[in-house]
Amino acid sequence: MLDQDMIEQLKGVFSKLEDPITLRVHPSTHDAQGELDQMLSAVASTSPMIRVERAEQTSAIPCFEILHEAIPTGIRFRAVPGGHEFTSLILAILHADKKGRQPDQGIISRIQNLKGPVRVRTYMSLSCENCPEVVQALNLMASHHDDFEHETIDGALAQDEVTSLGIQGVPAVIVNGKLLHSGKAALSDLLAKLEEAFGKKEATIATDLGTFDVAVIGGGPAGASAAIYSARKGLKTAIIADKMGGQLQETKGIENMISIPYTEGVKLSASLSQHLGAYPVQVLEHRRVREIEAEAREGFREILLESGERLRAQNLIVATGAKWRELGIPGEKEHIGLGVAFCAHCDGPFYKGKRVVVVGGGNSGVEAAIDLSNIATDVTLLEFGDQLKADTVLVDKARALSNVKILTQAKSTRVIGDGSKVSGLEYEDRSTGEKHTLITDGVFVQIGLLPNSQFVRGLVETTPYGEIVVDAKGRTSAAGIYAAGDVTTVPFKQIVIAMGEGAKVALTAFEDRMRSEG
Repeated sequence: MLDQDMIEQLKGVFSKLEDPITLRVHPSTHDAQGELDQMLSAVASTSPMIRVERAEQTSAIPCFEILHEAIPTGIRFRAVPGGHEFTSLILAILHADKKGRQPDQGIISRIQNLKGPVRVRTYMSLSCENCPEVVQALNLMASHHDDFEHETIDGALAQDEVTSLGIQGVPAVIVNGKLLHSGKAALSDLLAKLEEAFGKKEATIATDLGTFDVAVIGGGPAGASAAIYSARKGLKTAIIADKMGGQLQETKGIENMISIPYTEGVKLSASLSQHLGAYPVQVLEHRRVREIEAEAREGFREILLESGERLRAQNLIVATGAKWRELGIPGEKEHIGLGVAFCAHCDGPFYKGKRVVVVGGGNSGVEAAIDLSNIATDVTLLEFGDQLKADTVLVDKARALSNVKILTQAKSTRVIGDGSKVSGLEYEDRSTGEKHTLITDGVFVQIGLLPNSQFVRGLVETTPYGEIVVDAKGRTSAAGIYAAGDVTTVPFKQIVIAMGEGAKVALTAFEDRMRSEG
Protein backbone atom coordinates (compact mmCIF):
# COMPACT_ATOMS: atom_id res chain seq x y z
CA MET A 1 0.00 0.00 0.00
CA LEU A 2 2.85 2.40 0.82
CA ASP A 3 5.53 2.82 -1.83
CA GLN A 4 9.19 2.93 -0.93
CA ASP A 5 9.41 6.72 -1.19
CA MET A 6 6.58 7.11 1.31
CA ILE A 7 8.14 4.60 3.68
CA GLU A 8 11.44 6.50 3.62
CA GLN A 9 9.63 9.78 4.28
CA LEU A 10 7.78 8.28 7.25
CA LYS A 11 11.02 6.96 8.69
CA GLY A 12 12.23 10.54 8.86
CA VAL A 13 8.94 11.84 10.25
CA PHE A 14 8.77 9.20 13.01
CA SER A 15 12.45 9.45 13.93
CA LYS A 16 11.38 12.12 16.46
CA LEU A 17 9.21 9.71 18.45
CA GLU A 18 10.49 9.18 22.01
CA ASP A 19 7.85 6.93 23.59
CA PRO A 20 6.22 3.71 22.35
CA ILE A 21 3.04 4.06 20.29
CA THR A 22 0.58 1.16 19.91
CA LEU A 23 -1.97 0.83 17.13
CA ARG A 24 -4.56 -1.45 18.71
CA VAL A 25 -6.75 -3.07 16.03
CA HIS A 26 -10.26 -4.33 16.75
CA PRO A 27 -10.75 -7.29 14.39
CA SER A 28 -13.66 -7.35 11.98
CA THR A 29 -14.92 -9.53 9.13
CA HIS A 30 -15.45 -6.49 6.91
CA ASP A 31 -14.06 -6.66 3.37
CA ALA A 32 -11.80 -3.65 4.08
CA GLN A 33 -10.17 -5.21 7.16
CA GLY A 34 -7.25 -6.58 5.15
CA GLU A 35 -6.57 -3.15 3.72
CA LEU A 36 -6.43 -1.64 7.22
CA ASP A 37 -4.13 -4.39 8.51
CA GLN A 38 -1.77 -3.87 5.58
CA MET A 39 -1.75 -0.09 6.06
CA LEU A 40 -1.00 -0.20 9.78
CA SER A 41 1.69 -2.84 9.37
CA ALA A 42 3.40 -0.70 6.76
CA VAL A 43 3.23 2.36 9.00
CA ALA A 44 4.60 0.40 11.98
CA SER A 45 7.49 -0.86 9.87
CA THR A 46 8.83 2.68 9.59
CA SER A 47 9.69 3.07 13.28
CA PRO A 48 10.78 0.79 16.12
CA MET A 49 8.61 2.97 18.41
CA ILE A 50 5.38 1.88 16.67
CA ARG A 51 3.77 -1.52 17.04
CA VAL A 52 0.45 -3.11 16.06
CA GLU A 53 -1.52 -5.31 18.43
CA ARG A 54 -4.87 -7.08 18.24
CA ALA A 55 -7.64 -6.21 20.68
CA GLU A 56 -10.03 -8.81 22.07
CA GLN A 57 -13.06 -6.62 21.34
CA THR A 58 -14.27 -6.92 17.74
CA SER A 59 -15.85 -4.31 15.50
CA ALA A 60 -18.41 -4.39 12.71
CA ILE A 61 -16.17 -2.25 10.50
CA PRO A 62 -12.38 -1.74 10.46
CA CYS A 63 -11.38 0.01 13.68
CA PHE A 64 -8.25 0.85 15.65
CA GLU A 65 -7.19 3.12 18.49
CA ILE A 66 -3.90 4.80 19.35
CA LEU A 67 -2.13 4.22 22.67
CA HIS A 68 0.82 6.12 24.12
CA GLU A 69 2.99 4.06 26.45
CA ALA A 70 0.15 1.49 26.56
CA ILE A 71 -2.35 4.15 27.72
CA PRO A 72 -5.29 5.03 25.43
CA THR A 73 -5.01 8.55 24.01
CA GLY A 74 -8.71 8.86 23.23
CA ILE A 75 -7.98 8.82 19.48
CA ARG A 76 -9.85 6.17 17.55
CA PHE A 77 -10.55 5.53 13.86
CA ARG A 78 -13.42 3.47 12.52
CA ALA A 79 -12.06 3.76 9.03
CA VAL A 80 -9.23 2.83 6.73
CA PRO A 81 -7.65 6.30 6.78
CA GLY A 82 -6.39 6.54 3.25
CA GLY A 83 -6.93 9.36 0.78
CA HIS A 84 -7.01 12.77 2.43
CA GLU A 85 -7.15 11.14 5.87
CA PHE A 86 -3.80 9.37 5.67
CA THR A 87 -2.17 12.57 6.92
CA SER A 88 -4.61 12.52 9.86
CA LEU A 89 -3.29 9.09 10.85
CA ILE A 90 0.34 10.23 10.69
CA LEU A 91 -0.36 13.39 12.69
CA ALA A 92 -2.39 11.44 15.27
CA ILE A 93 0.64 9.23 15.95
CA LEU A 94 2.88 12.29 16.31
CA HIS A 95 0.39 14.15 18.49
CA ALA A 96 0.02 11.12 20.76
CA ASP A 97 3.71 11.61 21.62
CA LYS A 98 3.31 15.45 21.75
CA LYS A 99 5.34 15.74 18.56
CA GLY A 100 4.55 17.60 15.38
CA ARG A 101 3.23 21.14 15.33
CA GLN A 102 1.63 21.98 18.66
CA PRO A 103 -0.55 24.91 19.77
CA ASP A 104 0.86 27.45 22.21
CA GLN A 105 0.26 27.12 25.96
CA GLY A 106 -2.72 29.47 25.88
CA ILE A 107 -4.66 27.16 23.53
CA ILE A 108 -3.50 24.03 25.38
CA SER A 109 -4.79 25.51 28.64
CA ARG A 110 -8.20 26.14 27.06
CA ILE A 111 -8.34 22.55 25.82
CA GLN A 112 -7.40 21.17 29.24
CA ASN A 113 -9.99 23.46 30.82
CA LEU A 114 -12.88 21.69 29.05
CA LYS A 115 -15.16 19.86 31.46
CA GLY A 116 -14.92 16.12 30.90
CA PRO A 117 -15.90 13.62 29.90
CA VAL A 118 -15.75 14.93 26.32
CA ARG A 119 -17.03 12.40 23.78
CA VAL A 120 -17.02 13.37 20.11
CA ARG A 121 -17.56 11.53 16.82
CA THR A 122 -16.68 12.89 13.39
CA TYR A 123 -18.16 11.36 10.24
CA MET A 124 -16.01 12.04 7.19
CA SER A 125 -15.46 11.01 3.60
CA LEU A 126 -12.06 9.95 2.30
CA SER A 127 -12.59 12.24 -0.72
CA CYS A 128 -13.40 15.28 1.43
CA GLU A 129 -10.74 18.00 1.40
CA ASN A 130 -12.25 19.85 4.38
CA CYS A 131 -12.51 16.83 6.68
CA PRO A 132 -8.84 16.39 7.65
CA GLU A 133 -8.62 19.82 9.29
CA VAL A 134 -11.54 18.98 11.59
CA VAL A 135 -10.35 15.44 12.30
CA GLN A 136 -6.81 16.60 13.06
CA ALA A 137 -7.96 19.45 15.31
CA LEU A 138 -10.13 17.14 17.43
CA ASN A 139 -7.41 14.48 17.61
CA LEU A 140 -4.98 17.15 18.76
CA MET A 141 -7.40 18.18 21.50
CA ALA A 142 -7.78 14.57 22.62
CA SER A 143 -3.99 14.29 22.97
CA HIS A 144 -3.96 17.22 25.43
CA HIS A 145 -6.99 16.31 27.57
CA ASP A 146 -7.17 13.45 30.08
CA ASP A 147 -10.86 12.72 29.47
CA PHE A 148 -11.43 13.45 25.78
CA GLU A 149 -12.33 10.73 23.27
CA HIS A 150 -12.58 11.42 19.56
CA GLU A 151 -13.67 8.79 17.07
CA THR A 152 -13.26 9.37 13.33
CA ILE A 153 -15.71 7.39 11.20
CA ASP A 154 -15.76 6.83 7.45
CA GLY A 155 -19.38 7.49 6.52
CA ALA A 156 -19.12 5.10 3.57
CA LEU A 157 -18.51 2.23 6.01
CA ALA A 158 -21.25 3.26 8.45
CA GLN A 159 -24.20 4.07 6.21
CA ASP A 160 -26.78 3.00 8.78
CA GLU A 161 -25.39 5.51 11.28
CA VAL A 162 -25.22 8.27 8.66
CA THR A 163 -28.86 7.67 7.77
CA SER A 164 -30.10 7.49 11.35
CA LEU A 165 -28.28 10.71 12.25
CA GLY A 166 -29.57 12.49 9.15
CA ILE A 167 -26.07 13.44 8.00
CA GLN A 168 -26.02 15.11 4.57
CA GLY A 169 -22.62 16.73 4.62
CA VAL A 170 -19.14 16.12 5.92
CA PRO A 171 -17.31 16.56 8.14
CA ALA A 172 -20.16 16.08 10.60
CA VAL A 173 -19.19 16.43 14.27
CA ILE A 174 -21.62 14.62 16.58
CA VAL A 175 -22.00 15.10 20.34
CA ASN A 176 -24.63 13.19 22.32
CA GLY A 177 -26.28 12.00 19.12
CA LYS A 178 -26.75 15.54 17.79
CA LEU A 179 -24.94 17.54 15.14
CA LEU A 180 -22.53 19.96 16.81
CA HIS A 181 -20.88 21.15 13.60
CA SER A 182 -20.89 20.45 9.87
CA GLY A 183 -18.43 21.58 7.23
CA LYS A 184 -14.97 23.06 7.35
CA ALA A 185 -13.80 24.56 10.62
CA ALA A 186 -10.61 25.68 12.29
CA LEU A 187 -9.50 24.51 15.73
CA SER A 188 -10.69 27.82 17.20
CA ASP A 189 -14.25 27.23 15.91
CA LEU A 190 -14.38 23.70 17.28
CA LEU A 191 -12.88 24.61 20.65
CA ALA A 192 -15.43 27.41 21.13
CA LYS A 193 -18.30 25.03 20.31
CA LEU A 194 -16.97 22.37 22.69
CA GLU A 195 -16.63 24.97 25.46
CA GLU A 196 -20.28 25.84 24.93
CA ALA A 197 -21.39 22.21 24.77
CA PHE A 198 -19.39 20.83 27.71
CA GLY A 199 -18.57 23.89 29.78
CA LYS A 200 -15.29 25.03 31.29
CA LYS A 201 -13.61 24.15 34.57
CA GLU A 202 -13.02 26.83 37.16
CA ALA A 203 -9.42 27.52 36.32
CA THR A 204 -7.29 30.60 35.92
CA ILE A 205 -5.90 31.05 32.41
CA ALA A 206 -3.43 33.83 31.61
CA THR A 207 -5.13 36.40 29.40
CA ASP A 208 -2.49 39.11 28.96
CA LEU A 209 -0.45 38.25 25.87
CA GLY A 210 1.81 41.28 26.06
CA THR A 211 2.64 44.54 24.29
CA PHE A 212 3.95 44.81 20.73
CA ASP A 213 5.12 47.39 18.24
CA VAL A 214 3.07 45.75 15.46
CA ALA A 215 0.17 43.30 15.59
CA VAL A 216 -0.69 41.65 12.29
CA ILE A 217 -4.20 40.17 12.15
CA GLY A 218 -4.44 37.35 9.60
CA GLY A 219 -2.08 34.50 8.68
CA GLY A 220 -2.42 34.31 4.91
CA PRO A 221 0.05 35.56 2.27
CA ALA A 222 -0.54 39.24 3.11
CA GLY A 223 -0.33 38.73 6.87
CA ALA A 224 2.78 36.54 6.75
CA SER A 225 4.51 39.01 4.45
CA ALA A 226 3.60 41.95 6.70
CA ALA A 227 4.86 40.15 9.81
CA ILE A 228 8.17 39.17 8.20
CA TYR A 229 8.83 42.68 6.91
CA SER A 230 7.94 44.19 10.30
CA ALA A 231 10.26 41.80 12.13
CA ARG A 232 13.06 42.54 9.68
CA LYS A 233 12.77 46.20 10.69
CA GLY A 234 13.50 45.21 14.27
CA LEU A 235 9.94 45.73 15.50
CA LYS A 236 8.42 43.51 18.19
CA THR A 237 5.77 41.74 16.12
CA ALA A 238 2.83 39.43 16.79
CA ILE A 239 0.64 37.70 14.23
CA ILE A 240 -2.90 36.69 15.21
CA ALA A 241 -4.46 34.04 12.97
CA ASP A 242 -7.34 31.63 12.90
CA LYS A 243 -5.04 29.31 10.96
CA MET A 244 -1.72 29.99 9.32
CA GLY A 245 -2.05 30.09 5.56
CA GLY A 246 -5.65 31.32 5.59
CA GLN A 247 -7.50 30.55 2.36
CA LEU A 248 -4.32 28.98 0.99
CA GLN A 249 -5.15 25.90 3.05
CA GLU A 250 -8.15 25.35 0.78
CA THR A 251 -6.37 26.09 -2.51
CA LYS A 252 -5.19 23.18 -4.61
CA GLY A 253 -2.98 23.84 -7.63
CA ILE A 254 -1.23 27.23 -7.84
CA GLU A 255 0.37 27.98 -11.20
CA ASN A 256 0.68 31.77 -11.12
CA MET A 257 3.25 32.30 -8.36
CA ILE A 258 6.01 34.00 -10.29
CA SER A 259 9.21 31.88 -10.37
CA ILE A 260 7.32 28.82 -9.05
CA PRO A 261 5.65 27.04 -12.00
CA TYR A 262 3.50 24.88 -9.75
CA THR A 263 2.79 24.47 -6.05
CA GLU A 264 -0.18 23.71 -3.81
CA GLY A 265 -1.87 25.72 -1.10
CA VAL A 266 -0.94 23.43 1.79
CA LYS A 267 2.70 23.38 0.71
CA LEU A 268 2.83 27.16 0.31
CA SER A 269 1.18 27.60 3.73
CA ALA A 270 3.87 25.42 5.29
CA SER A 271 6.54 27.50 3.57
CA LEU A 272 5.02 30.70 4.96
CA SER A 273 5.06 29.26 8.48
CA GLN A 274 8.64 28.07 8.06
CA HIS A 275 9.74 31.50 6.85
CA LEU A 276 7.95 33.18 9.76
CA GLY A 277 9.76 30.83 12.12
CA ALA A 278 13.07 32.31 11.02
CA TYR A 279 12.14 35.61 12.69
CA PRO A 280 11.21 36.49 16.30
CA VAL A 281 7.50 36.82 15.50
CA GLN A 282 5.04 35.85 18.25
CA VAL A 283 2.58 33.55 16.44
CA LEU A 284 -0.85 33.51 18.11
CA GLU A 285 -2.69 30.88 16.08
CA HIS A 286 -6.22 29.51 16.57
CA ARG A 287 -7.50 32.92 17.64
CA ARG A 288 -9.88 35.57 16.32
CA VAL A 289 -10.17 39.24 17.15
CA ARG A 290 -13.41 40.25 18.84
CA GLU A 291 -12.82 43.95 19.27
CA ILE A 292 -10.19 46.64 18.81
CA GLU A 293 -10.05 49.66 21.08
CA ALA A 294 -11.36 52.68 19.17
CA GLU A 295 -8.89 55.17 20.61
CA ALA A 296 -5.23 54.57 21.30
CA ARG A 297 -4.07 55.13 24.87
CA GLU A 298 -0.49 56.36 25.27
CA GLY A 299 0.11 55.31 21.68
CA PHE A 300 -1.21 51.72 22.07
CA ARG A 301 -4.52 50.11 21.11
CA GLU A 302 -5.86 47.13 23.03
CA ILE A 303 -6.97 44.10 21.03
CA LEU A 304 -9.52 41.78 22.64
CA LEU A 305 -9.66 38.21 21.32
CA GLU A 306 -12.69 35.91 21.27
CA SER A 307 -10.78 33.62 23.65
CA GLY A 308 -10.85 36.35 26.32
CA GLU A 309 -7.14 37.05 25.86
CA ARG A 310 -5.87 40.53 25.09
CA LEU A 311 -2.76 42.31 23.85
CA ARG A 312 -1.64 45.84 23.00
CA ALA A 313 0.06 47.22 19.92
CA GLN A 314 1.13 50.58 18.52
CA ASN A 315 0.36 49.64 14.91
CA LEU A 316 -2.20 47.20 13.54
CA ILE A 317 -2.12 45.55 10.13
CA VAL A 318 -5.40 43.88 9.13
CA ALA A 319 -4.90 41.07 6.60
CA THR A 320 -7.82 38.75 7.35
CA GLY A 321 -8.79 37.89 3.77
CA ALA A 322 -12.25 36.66 2.89
CA LYS A 323 -14.58 33.67 3.40
CA TRP A 324 -17.35 31.98 1.44
CA ARG A 325 -20.40 34.21 1.18
CA GLU A 326 -23.76 32.90 2.44
CA LEU A 327 -27.12 33.73 0.88
CA GLY A 328 -28.49 35.21 4.10
CA ILE A 329 -32.01 33.94 3.45
CA PRO A 330 -34.49 32.18 5.77
CA GLY A 331 -33.79 28.48 6.23
CA GLU A 332 -30.16 28.63 5.14
CA LYS A 333 -28.29 28.56 8.46
CA GLU A 334 -30.68 25.99 9.97
CA HIS A 335 -29.84 23.54 7.18
CA ILE A 336 -26.08 23.96 6.81
CA GLY A 337 -24.82 20.40 6.75
CA LEU A 338 -28.40 19.17 6.41
CA GLY A 339 -28.87 19.97 2.74
CA VAL A 340 -27.13 23.35 2.43
CA ALA A 341 -23.49 22.98 1.41
CA PHE A 342 -20.57 25.05 0.13
CA CYS A 343 -18.29 22.34 -1.29
CA ALA A 344 -19.54 20.27 -4.20
CA HIS A 345 -16.45 18.08 -4.16
CA CYS A 346 -16.82 17.20 -0.47
CA ASP A 347 -20.57 16.83 -0.12
CA GLY A 348 -21.55 15.90 -3.67
CA PRO A 349 -21.38 12.12 -3.05
CA PHE A 350 -24.27 12.43 -0.56
CA TYR A 351 -26.53 13.46 -3.45
CA LYS A 352 -25.99 10.53 -5.75
CA GLY A 353 -29.19 9.95 -7.68
CA LYS A 354 -30.83 13.04 -6.14
CA ARG A 355 -31.83 16.55 -7.25
CA VAL A 356 -29.65 19.53 -6.39
CA VAL A 357 -29.59 23.28 -6.90
CA VAL A 358 -26.44 25.37 -7.34
CA VAL A 359 -26.73 29.09 -6.58
CA GLY A 360 -24.16 31.26 -8.37
CA GLY A 361 -23.24 31.69 -12.03
CA GLY A 362 -19.54 32.51 -11.67
CA ASN A 363 -16.71 30.07 -12.31
CA SER A 364 -17.11 28.29 -8.97
CA GLY A 365 -20.87 27.86 -9.43
CA VAL A 366 -20.68 26.56 -12.99
CA GLU A 367 -17.80 24.24 -12.10
CA ALA A 368 -19.87 22.89 -9.19
CA ALA A 369 -22.84 22.29 -11.49
CA ILE A 370 -20.63 20.40 -13.94
CA ASP A 371 -19.13 18.25 -11.16
CA LEU A 372 -22.53 17.51 -9.64
CA SER A 373 -23.98 16.52 -13.00
CA ASN A 374 -21.90 13.34 -12.77
CA ILE A 375 -23.49 12.46 -9.41
CA ALA A 376 -27.01 13.92 -9.21
CA THR A 377 -29.87 13.08 -11.55
CA ASP A 378 -30.92 16.71 -11.91
CA VAL A 379 -28.94 19.95 -11.43
CA THR A 380 -30.50 23.41 -11.54
CA LEU A 381 -28.14 26.40 -11.69
CA LEU A 382 -29.49 29.77 -10.50
CA GLU A 383 -27.89 33.09 -11.48
CA PHE A 384 -29.06 36.42 -10.05
CA GLY A 385 -28.04 38.40 -13.14
CA ASP A 386 -29.31 38.13 -16.68
CA GLN A 387 -26.38 36.00 -17.82
CA LEU A 388 -23.77 33.66 -16.37
CA LYS A 389 -20.50 35.32 -15.33
CA ALA A 390 -18.32 32.24 -15.71
CA ASP A 391 -15.73 31.73 -18.44
CA THR A 392 -17.23 30.88 -21.81
CA VAL A 393 -15.62 27.45 -21.96
CA LEU A 394 -17.30 26.49 -18.66
CA VAL A 395 -20.67 27.91 -19.68
CA ASP A 396 -20.60 26.01 -22.98
CA LYS A 397 -19.76 22.78 -21.17
CA ALA A 398 -22.59 23.25 -18.66
CA ARG A 399 -25.14 24.06 -21.36
CA ALA A 400 -24.18 20.88 -23.20
CA LEU A 401 -25.11 18.67 -20.24
CA SER A 402 -28.57 17.14 -20.52
CA ASN A 403 -29.24 17.06 -16.77
CA VAL A 404 -28.21 20.67 -16.07
CA LYS A 405 -30.85 23.41 -16.23
CA ILE A 406 -29.81 27.08 -16.09
CA LEU A 407 -32.09 29.84 -14.77
CA THR A 408 -31.00 33.48 -14.93
CA GLN A 409 -32.50 36.50 -13.17
CA ALA A 410 -33.33 34.17 -10.30
CA LYS A 411 -33.19 35.58 -6.76
CA SER A 412 -33.07 32.90 -4.06
CA THR A 413 -35.50 33.84 -1.27
CA ARG A 414 -35.91 30.84 1.06
CA VAL A 415 -34.50 27.39 1.79
CA ILE A 416 -37.36 25.01 2.54
CA GLY A 417 -36.88 22.15 4.99
CA ASP A 418 -37.97 20.63 8.27
CA GLY A 419 -34.76 21.26 10.21
CA SER A 420 -33.36 17.82 9.43
CA LYS A 421 -33.22 17.97 5.63
CA VAL A 422 -33.82 20.31 2.72
CA SER A 423 -36.85 19.74 0.50
CA GLY A 424 -36.88 22.81 -1.72
CA LEU A 425 -35.61 26.27 -2.64
CA GLU A 426 -37.89 29.23 -3.24
CA TYR A 427 -36.75 31.86 -5.75
CA GLU A 428 -38.11 34.97 -7.41
CA ASP A 429 -38.01 35.52 -11.16
CA ARG A 430 -36.60 39.05 -11.26
CA SER A 431 -37.99 39.69 -14.75
CA THR A 432 -41.61 39.03 -13.73
CA GLY A 433 -41.63 39.23 -9.94
CA GLU A 434 -43.20 35.77 -9.74
CA LYS A 435 -42.10 33.33 -7.06
CA HIS A 436 -41.34 29.67 -7.78
CA THR A 437 -40.32 26.66 -5.75
CA LEU A 438 -37.75 24.09 -6.86
CA ILE A 439 -38.09 20.64 -5.32
CA THR A 440 -34.56 19.65 -4.34
CA ASP A 441 -32.55 17.54 -1.92
CA GLY A 442 -29.62 19.92 -1.65
CA VAL A 443 -28.57 23.52 -2.18
CA PHE A 444 -24.93 24.31 -3.01
CA VAL A 445 -24.09 27.98 -2.41
CA GLN A 446 -21.36 29.36 -4.70
CA ILE A 447 -21.71 33.15 -4.67
CA GLY A 448 -18.19 34.34 -4.01
CA LEU A 449 -16.29 35.66 -1.04
CA LEU A 450 -17.08 38.01 1.84
CA PRO A 451 -14.30 40.13 3.38
CA ASN A 452 -13.46 39.19 6.99
CA SER A 453 -13.75 42.76 8.26
CA GLN A 454 -16.61 42.56 10.77
CA PHE A 455 -14.41 43.35 13.78
CA VAL A 456 -13.19 46.67 12.32
CA ARG A 457 -16.40 47.99 10.80
CA GLY A 458 -17.16 51.31 12.40
CA LEU A 459 -13.50 51.67 13.32
CA VAL A 460 -12.21 52.10 9.76
CA GLU A 461 -13.99 53.02 6.54
CA THR A 462 -15.37 50.07 4.57
CA THR A 463 -17.30 49.71 1.32
CA PRO A 464 -20.92 48.46 1.26
CA TYR A 465 -19.43 45.03 0.49
CA GLY A 466 -17.23 45.12 3.59
CA GLU A 467 -13.87 45.76 1.93
CA ILE A 468 -11.55 48.01 3.96
CA VAL A 469 -10.85 51.25 2.10
CA VAL A 470 -7.09 51.86 1.85
CA ASP A 471 -4.91 54.47 0.17
CA ALA A 472 -2.03 53.74 -2.19
CA LYS A 473 0.21 52.74 0.73
CA GLY A 474 -2.30 50.62 2.64
CA ARG A 475 -3.34 53.20 5.22
CA THR A 476 -6.93 53.04 6.46
CA SER A 477 -9.08 55.92 7.68
CA ALA A 478 -7.84 55.33 11.25
CA ALA A 479 -4.36 56.47 12.24
CA GLY A 480 -2.06 53.58 13.09
CA ILE A 481 -4.25 50.96 11.40
CA TYR A 482 -3.25 49.52 8.03
CA ALA A 483 -4.77 46.80 5.84
CA ALA A 484 -3.58 44.49 3.06
CA GLY A 485 -4.77 41.66 0.83
CA ASP A 486 -8.23 40.37 -0.07
CA VAL A 487 -9.92 42.19 2.82
CA THR A 488 -9.16 45.57 1.16
CA THR A 489 -10.29 47.57 -1.87
CA VAL A 490 -7.08 46.72 -3.71
CA PRO A 491 -8.18 45.14 -7.02
CA PHE A 492 -7.40 41.59 -8.14
CA LYS A 493 -7.47 39.05 -5.34
CA GLN A 494 -4.28 37.14 -6.09
CA ILE A 495 -1.68 35.51 -3.85
CA VAL A 496 1.25 37.34 -5.38
CA ILE A 497 -0.55 40.68 -5.04
CA ALA A 498 -1.46 39.97 -1.40
CA MET A 499 2.18 39.20 -0.60
CA GLY A 500 3.30 42.46 -2.15
CA GLU A 501 0.60 44.44 -0.35
CA GLY A 502 1.60 42.88 2.97
CA ALA A 503 5.20 43.95 2.47
CA LYS A 504 4.09 47.41 1.38
CA VAL A 505 1.92 48.15 4.42
CA ALA A 506 4.63 46.91 6.78
CA LEU A 507 7.07 49.33 5.17
CA THR A 508 4.46 52.08 5.32
CA ALA A 509 3.86 51.49 9.02
CA PHE A 510 7.61 51.59 9.67
CA GLU A 511 7.95 54.78 7.62
CA ASP A 512 5.14 56.44 9.59
CA ARG A 513 6.76 55.41 12.88
CA MET A 514 10.08 56.94 11.84
CA ARG A 515 8.40 60.20 10.89
CA SER A 516 6.45 60.42 14.14
CA GLU A 517 9.55 59.65 16.20
CA GLY A 518 11.61 62.11 14.21
